[in-house]
Amino acid sequence: MGKSVTLIGAGLVGSLLSIYLSKRGYQVTVYERRPDLRKNRISAGRSINLALSDRGWRGLERVGIGEEIKKVALPMPGRIIHHQDRSIVTQPYGKEGQAIWSVSRGGLNCVLMDLAEQHGVKIQYNERCTNVDLESATAHFENTETHVKSVVQNDVIFSTDGAFSAGRLQMQLATDRFDYAQKYLQHGYKELTIPPTASGDFAMDPKGLHIWPRGQFMLIALPNMDKSFTCTLFFPFEGDVSFASLNTEQKMLDFFMKTFPDAVDLMPALKEEYFSNPTSSLSIVKCWPWTYKNKFAMIGDAAHAIVPFYGQGMNCGFEDCVVMDDYLSQFGDDLEKVFKAYELSRKPDGDAIADLAVANFVEMRDRTADPKFLLQKKIEAWFSEKHPDKWIPLYTMVTFRPDIRYSTALMEGNRQEAVMQRVMREIPNIETNWNSPEVEQAILAQLAV
Repeated sequence: MGKSVTLIGAGLVGSLLSIYLSKRGYQVTVYERRPDLRKNRISAGRSINLALSDRGWRGLERVGIGEEIKKVALPMPGRIIHHQDRSIVTQPYGKEGQAIWSVSRGGLNCVLMDLAEQHGVKIQYNERCTNVDLESATAHFENTETHVKSVVQNDVIFSTDGAFSAGRLQMQLATDRFDYAQKYLQHGYKELTIPPTASGDFAMDPKGLHIWPRGQFMLIALPNMDKSFTCTLFFPFEGDVSFASLNTEQKMLDFFMKTFPDAVDLMPALKEEYFSNPTSSLSIVKCWPWTYKNKFAMIGDAAHAIVPFYGQGMNCGFEDCVVMDDYLSQFGDDLEKVFKAYELSRKPDGDAIADLAVANFVEMRDRTADPKFLLQKKIEAWFSEKHPDKWIPLYTMVTFRPDIRYSTALMEGNRQEAVMQRVMREIPNIETNWNSPEVEQAILAQLAV
């Protein structure tokens, strides 16, 4: 092809996209604001463990690197719910053999950068993007160590620089009628750790995503390759029970011992980590358009930053790479057609998964401990087994069915939720006859309406 590409951001999506483009013959140079992760082992304040699911795997496998990534990932076939009385309930995510995979953000990023360089990609570090000229595909950078400024002109620029994208900022400043909306949740997050046991083993079952649902907040834990767990507390910033109110060691310890008693037992560094680790915000970004002529395109969080509660941020970004690759196959070097088709296709799905992620936060913190919710999910799984052509659970559509668009999953999920709410409300004693012909016929009748 011979086209030269400037790629802003060597994060997860940028590193993967660079491999896609390099395999197509593009000359790719990536400019990354941070130092080389592989030398510094930093995470830029964003070290929430990630959950790789089928959409993400498809993105990795298309360029032949799925098996390499599995070496640094751990399968989680279900949720492991921790109640306040220390009892534990397991909820499978899907059918036998289906799982999401826990992977370290930094560890995965390092592997992807290694693979990108093996495919001929050049990565320049400590280069902060200060300006983009969209018409000429010219990017301006300043080295964060030497403060030397540089100007790079190539055929096309891809902006893969995350939720606070410099490329997107230039779209806001330099184009007319650019739609942009950013929303912050009232909750933030703080990372904590459950280390391995004294004998070097996992302190909890590693075959699941652990959740301590507590209504308006929750704690989660994902297993790591070193036998530790990365824990994340999602918690209000302000209020009677909040980061602001737990402002002394004693208040914090009293709260944790009452609210997450079995977790506290496994957190020897809780006090130190709680007060030294940063409290970070959670935001959603929606914008339009995502591209400019045949010169510029935003991919991943730069186009559609979402909250992490469906575990789909990275998976959605990897799927962006798949869709972009599909249109490159269809339209070849006509990048204006490629970009237009990409953004028209992906915008509804980016909006849909943003909405689904917020809804799943409510489900995880409020509903996973609710007996009625658990009954509903049991009925859905049973009915889906009997009628797979008529019912696919929403979580399955989002997580295990990359052939179903996010926007389709959202629409179908809303329809199914309405059906289940009516059935749960109208059938007496459904707790004892949940798998009866009466319930089956009631669901079929509602679906036929």
